[in-house]
Amino acid sequence: LNPKVSAFQRRFVGEVRRCEEMEKTFTFLQQELRGAGRVLGPCPDNPRAPLAREALRVQEQSEQLAQELREVSRNRASLRGRLRELRQYLHVLREGQRFTSLPAPLGSPPRPRALSDREPILDPSLHQDLDRKINFVAGVIHPWRVSAFERLLWRACRGYLVASFVEMPEPMEDPATGESITWVIFLISYWGEQIGQKIRKISDCFHCHVYPYPDSEASRADTMSGLHSQIQDLSVVLEETEQYLAQVLDKVVLALPTWRVQVQKMKAIYLVLNQCSFDVTEKCLIAEVWCPVRDLTQVQDALRQGSYKSGSSVECFVQRIPTSESPPTLIRTNKFTAGFQSIVDAYGVASYQEVNPAPYAIITFPFIFAIMFGDVGHGLLMFLFALWMVLYENSPSLRQASNEIWLTFFEGRYLILLMGAFSIYTGFIYNECFSKATVIFPSAWSVATMANHSSWSSAYLATHPSLTLDPNVTGVFQGPYPFGIDPIWSLATNHLNFLNSFKMKMSVVLGIVHMGFGVLLGVFNHMHFQQRHRLVLELLPEMIFLLALFGYLVFLIFYKWVKFSAADSLVAPSILIHFIDMFLFTSNADNLPLYRGQVPVQTVLVVLALASVPVLLLGTPLYLFCQRRAPRTGRPAVRLGSRWGGSAMGMKWGLTAGAFPMQPEAAGEQEPLLEGQEAGNSVNATKEDVESGGHSPDAEHLDFAEIFMHQAIHTIEYCLGCVSNTASYLRLWALSLAHAQLSEVLWTMVMRNGFVGLSYVGGVVLVPVFAAFAVLTVAILLVMEGLSAFLHALRLHWVEFQNKFYVGAGYKLCPFAFAPDAWE
Repeated sequence: LNPKVSAFQRRFVGEVRRCEEMEKTFTFLQQELRGAGRVLGPCPDNPRAPLAREALRVQEQSEQLAQELREVSRNRASLRGRLRELRQYLHVLREGQRFTSLPAPLGSPPRPRALSDREPILDPSLHQDLDRKINFVAGVIHPWRVSAFERLLWRACRGYLVASFVEMPEPMEDPATGESITWVIFLISYWGEQIGQKIRKISDCFHCHVYPYPDSEASRADTMSGLHSQIQDLSVVLEETEQYLAQVLDKVVLALPTWRVQVQKMKAIYLVLNQCSFDVTEKCLIAEVWCPVRDLTQVQDALRQGSYKSGSSVECFVQRIPTSESPPTLIRTNKFTAGFQSIVDAYGVASYQEVNPAPYAIITFPFIFAIMFGDVGHGLLMFLFALWMVLYENSPSLRQASNEIWLTFFEGRYLILLMGAFSIYTGFIYNECFSKATVIFPSAWSVATMANHSSWSSAYLATHPSLTLDPNVTGVFQGPYPFGIDPIWSLATNHLNFLNSFKMKMSVVLGIVHMGFGVLLGVFNHMHFQQRHRLVLELLPEMIFLLALFGYLVFLIFYKWVKFSAADSLVAPSILIHFIDMFLFTSNADNLPLYRGQVPVQTVLVVLALASVPVLLLGTPLYLFCQRRAPRTGRPAVRLGSRWGGSAMGMKWGLTAGAFPMQPEAAGEQEPLLEGQEAGNSVNATKEDVESGGHSPDAEHLDFAEIFMHQAIHTIEYCLGCVSNTASYLRLWALSLAHAQLSEVLWTMVMRNGFVGLSYVGGVVLVPVFAAFAVLTVAILLVMEGLSAFLHALRLHWVEFQNKFYVGAGYKLCPFAFAPDAWE
């Protein structure tokens, strides 16, 4: 309510900054935990937002812990660095002893003089004759820089030095990168101070750690003993520091999850309060929110409790206010209906109080999927997989998986369950189980009758394992099969021809019924939004156009099934040719009529369909034009109520200053802890398609040309869509045949070889054969074919069904709420 006020001038900006400072401290604590290899778990409980005194206590304790961690971490890093340097110095002295050891005392046996890299630099035979002092530079260098370091020393000093390199016995940490590497120890002997200065400068350029190297062996021994004692003392101090650091980190692990949730809740509340406006006296906060009518009493109770707990002398109050803005849509779902509702919402969120297609999609979506996926075996596997997810849906391992594909399957477990159940049903109708027919009931075909009335010889039967079923034989057909398709068809060569005709006509019939049902659902929208003129000017012409053309096609399909039998099937006319002649207003002498007076009936139906187009095109624009020119008595009031779970109301409440423990259902600024805060949906969208679910009774703000253009687009889309949508339902026929043929090919090429092609060895080879068959079945038929059928069923619902009545131009109600798992 204060959009013109800048963010830093709002009432509670200081509190928000305090929360952000605490969040910075929490981030530092979390980084320290991550550096120590500790994982911060979720908050064990759901703490409430802290009061002002509690927030100060949390801030003090967190800053104190952060200060302790900084000091301890600094001391530990300093101790580790000092200990690392001492150990490097000790290794340098130890390795240097091999090169600079003094000669043996008099009377001892002479040492062998073998030529070796480990030979002492000070030759005992020349030690007495040395007249100038030998100096040393010792230290450690990174192993990657050794070769360049050695070349530069040789070129700069012209060979007036002796350099020795050896790897350190143990790896140590690199202070720059933190990696564990094996350093290289170098010892350089030289004569002359000028050469020494060059060597030290080059060592500094290569970031070498140079250590003092005593000249005498006694001083080196004393230095090494001193280093041993210092290393032991530092190790004890470092161990105690590590223990103290672990104790501080334990405190952080216990307190940080609760602190983060509390501060984030407090920050979210202050952000919402910053959006409220003050009244004149500046003692009351005013907030305008959307609230479902059903939850109004809960909001009042929450405000009453907030006033009591805050100790305010003035209670909060709620007042309904009228509004012309389009309310958000709230559709209450449970774990069963959430998957189906998400399918509808992916197309578009329902406009306010518009008919929701999700309840009908609970049945139609799995059924249309099952028409394309009809197989008892495949449907049973899908059903069992979904049933396992449903039975163990409360398992943390299933819910908290990080695989996005798995979570998609898990969220749609009830959808997969119904798709598998419906696929089992349609599989029994198609009589297919892994492409093989099941003989549940005795076959209604008498093959013996066919053999008696034919000239089949033994040689003919031996060369024709599959026979063509001819129903035009007396006595061959003994009655209809009780349920589904007779299994005898699976042995016939004309099996595919029979299923082609059956599934194609079934797809057309189901598609027209599905589209007609979608058109009829528009009745509820027109009646609810008090637009009864659309029943006559839009719904009626749409139904006449659909039924006069494609409803008549369904009538022809059923009439031909009833009228013609196997005896006169050869003279039965073609429905497709009749349907084409219907649009051409002609008759074909080669294609006999189905019934008497067929041509006049078809002419009347086409005329009715064509006559409905101008009514659909001009009816609504002319009606709105006449309504606008007529004198108006008043503006309709704002409608409040509950319908389809999506009713909302605008209301206003007042809050005394400082009283904020309530949880208002308002759209706050985007924060990670706030659940459902979506960007891009604005309550300021007041277009005609959004208001009243695209059925706004007030079209005064629209120009007549715009209304006519909108209606013309709708008319063209509907009339052409009836043709294309009817053809689109033929995908039910195509994918059903494709699934059946893929399943049959997989059985014939894999499993059949293990049964009939390998004689006695087949029992042994059947194990890997069945494994290959199972893998291919799951990968190709269940996953790939299942995904294909799912996408086609999704398209049929979005394009062919929902566009007949569903606008989907609304936006969700995103209430102010604290997500239970905001911190991951």
